[in-house]
Amino acid sequence: MRVISSRDFNQDVSNAKRIARLEPVFVTDRGKPTHVLMSISAFRQLTGERESIADLLAMPGAVADIDPPVVESWGRIGEIG
Repeated sequence: MRVISSRDFNQDVSNAKRIARLEPVFVTDRGKPTHVLMSISAFRQLTGERESIADLLAMPGAVADIDPPVVESWGRIGEIG
């Protein structure tokens, strides 16, 4: 667990995010912990929450490689077009 001041957090959010991928980051205000920054996977593990299909589809590039089938003819059910 890493502890950083709110001033340091504000000056380098990217560094705090990098650290939070590995371990929780406690942000302090006047020496007292006020916030915790952690990766989403650590949060989900902590809460028992799992990714929903909507979360997975919202990920960048998640559906970019999927080519939908092309339907050339719409016939009746059971009919081959």
